[in-house]
Amino acid sequence: MSQLECGIVGLPNVGKSTLFNALTRAGAASSNYPFCTIDPNVGVVDVYDPRLQVLSKISGSQRIIYAGMRFVDIAGLVKGASQGEGLGNQFLTHIRQTDAIVHVVRCFENEEIIHVAGCVDPIADIETINTELILADLQSVQSIVSRLEKQAKTNKEAARAVDVLKRLQQHLDAGKPARLLSLSQEETDLLKPYPLLTQKKVLYAANVSESDLPSMENEAVKRVREYAAKEGNQVVPICAQIEAEIAELKDEEQQAFLESLGLQQTGLNRLIHASFDMLGLITYLTTGEIETRAWTVSKGSTAVEAAGKIHTDIQKGFIRAEVVSFDDMVRYGGRQGAREAGKLRAEGKEYIVQDGDVILFLHA
Repeated sequence: MSQLECGIVGLPNVGKSTLFNALTRAGAASSNYPFCTIDPNVGVVDVYDPRLQVLSKISGSQRIIYAGMRFVDIAGLVKGASQGEGLGNQFLTHIRQTDAIVHVVRCFENEEIIHVAGCVDPIADIETINTELILADLQSVQSIVSRLEKQAKTNKEAARAVDVLKRLQQHLDAGKPARLLSLSQEETDLLKPYPLLTQKKVLYAANVSESDLPSMENEAVKRVREYAAKEGNQVVPICAQIEAEIAELKDEEQQAFLESLGLQQTGLNRLIHASFDMLGLITYLTTGEIETRAWTVSKGSTAVEAAGKIHTDIQKGFIRAEVVSFDDMVRYGGRQGAREAGKLRAEGKEYIVQDGDVILFLHA
């Protein structure tokens, strides 16, 4: 699994680029007019994990390396994007290449910031984007079915795929995203070669104003929560403007500023961790004098798969994994103390890695 990407999408002027700037401190262009962002900006964000600092002190590590996640700021979509409006086809291609979607929704009133539809209505905004993604998927599915029907006459797997795709076509035609279609594992596998926009998981970032702090709740956010709950998706309220201001501060100044606003942690931290969780990812940890590091794997990964994240040679020559839980590393002052207390476990290839496992791989 290469580094995962979340595409930041939404209508123009909902705060996407402001949020992206805060996420990555990359200085992506952000202005008060549609299509300020035409080419996607990409930034890698550290998934902050305080466990690494604790382990680093125990091991005397020279450096700390956090897990990373790529965020892609994709230009504002508009009604008609699936037909090419507003350079829509180009933008849809950028979304297709990401693993999940962070959908920024405007949940604040501000007469000075233009709204592309003339009024603030978060559900209408969500449905505009969803409709365009559904229409784009419908076009893709129709094209795929036309191509596969010829193969289906002599190929059983192609015939099964056509059956599933035709069901999906009816589902999309009814205005429903692909992720809400009930599929068996076999049917899901048949669709894997065809990346669909509406199959991707979605996290709604409800962008609120400073006046909504510290609760970050208002009627618009409540409506987004109700909508997301029906889809089984999460909502993270966030004030992109405040996050952009926080990102400009030094690390030691950030906490004091947060506390002055009545907040415990940045919205960006909540957004990153929610994105990580949404993608079904966990981290295992390695620590030593050279570095303490977090490694990203999917939930359910085996020890031998996790070893491959470090190097394919470690995976190929895997002998065993020496595993200590993070809590035991702290409680017994490191790997040696955990070993003496009987808390170090020798695990084989099929061991299922848990979040926070501190692992030393032994290999040939």
